[in-house]
Amino acid sequence: MNDIDKRDGIQEIIDNAIREMGFDRRNGDFRPKSVNLAEFCRKTGLTRSKARTLQRKAFVAVHGNCGKKKETTVIAGFEGELDALLRKGVTNSSVALERIQARGYAGGLTMVKAYLHDNAHLVPAPRRAVAGGRSRGQRYETGPGEAYQMDWGFVDAEDPAGNVWRMACLVIVCHHCGTFYIEFFPNARQENLFIGMIHAFMAMGVPAKVLTDNMKSVVTRRDHEGRPVWNREYEAFMEAVGFKTRLCKPYHPWTKGKAERLVRFVKGNFLAGRTFTDITDLNAQALEWCAKKALRLMRPPGVVPAEEHASRCLPSSAALVETTEVAMYLCPERRISFDGFVSYEGRRFGVPYWYEGRSCRVNRDGEWLHVYSSDMSVELAVHAVTWGRRDSTCPGQWAEAPCPEELPTSPVTTTVLQIEAPARPGGIERFDFERRLS
Repeated sequence: MNDIDKRDGIQEIIDNAIREMGFDRRNGDFRPKSVNLAEFCRKTGLTRSKARTLQRKAFVAVHGNCGKKKETTVIAGFEGELDALLRKGVTNSSVALERIQARGYAGGLTMVKAYLHDNAHLVPAPRRAVAGGRSRGQRYETGPGEAYQMDWGFVDAEDPAGNVWRMACLVIVCHHCGTFYIEFFPNARQENLFIGMIHAFMAMGVPAKVLTDNMKSVVTRRDHEGRPVWNREYEAFMEAVGFKTRLCKPYHPWTKGKAERLVRFVKGNFLAGRTFTDITDLNAQALEWCAKKALRLMRPPGVVPAEEHASRCLPSSAALVETTEVAMYLCPERRISFDGFVSYEGRRFGVPYWYEGRSCRVNRDGEWLHVYSSDMSVELAVHAVTWGRRDSTCPGQWAEAPCPEELPTSPVTTTVLQIEAPARPGGIERFDFERRLS
């Protein structure tokens, strides 16, 4: 803006006029009554009425509504939910806006920011042992479909009975465009790692390499030259799917910072103040949230992740070939107990008695759990996943108990004839009761 176009504030004009008239407001002996109002009006261009008002206020231009606030604002009625979020440590204004918009809030983001700022005292104090240091690094870039970053995150969930249990969240993010995939599991076992990676590869494609840290399910140790010794099951999984793995330092932002920040983003934005009924419901909410975030413009790369991934990353990555070997990873093997149950995700599901194998394979697809034979040739049973602690049985799980039956003691000589049932009248004729009774 040019100096010609710049307009001084009303207070600065008043101060300049007082100073030109020979008064110093910084001295304690300044008397507003001694100011010549006629000369003051000529210098400032204000009316005589306005000058007398300013004289009563010691020439301080204070608006009449300054400091006042309406008793009822657009955010009234949502203070309880915002206070609850602040007490949980949620200070993200976008998260708070989404929560109260779902309950009918019609205002904007500015009112939410102002409320969170005024009530910041409700946020619990952070616990920090030492102050974090400052470092300087250089970002690196990868081509489309070249590298994905993968990591686990953990969060505690509280059930209606007040018990706290821990669940794991697998995050996979494309380093080129920022498209990400998250899925929750009851634990972070290797079989859940394989299931989550296959689900992510179905949606995002198979990259050339995956960046991760020294997880036990990925690498067992390093040899004397520092090279990784892969876990046997994970090495077979890499050969079956067709990708390579590169190990990075844990919690290191220079190597897999997108995955580290994504875990923090999921905890601070997606999980903040969220409720769910079971893991199936939580994963459905997670997929919807991922699709919503992928359609927003990311300022640092300057692209929309969903569009960039669909146009460049997906054609450059390989498609997941759903072979029998890959299907085996989606259906982990389980031993059958002596009473005909298999354990999966902390619950027990029944297997039919006529199946003679000692092990079977289990796959949970949303709200249904499928039990297959060990060679995946026969589906043994289907269970509805209720996430209850009671055992889920299936038809034919136990052999029928022997029951006494009476047999004829003399030859049977009486024979009766059974014929086909007569055709039932259709249409309006089936309501003609008089004809049917005659």
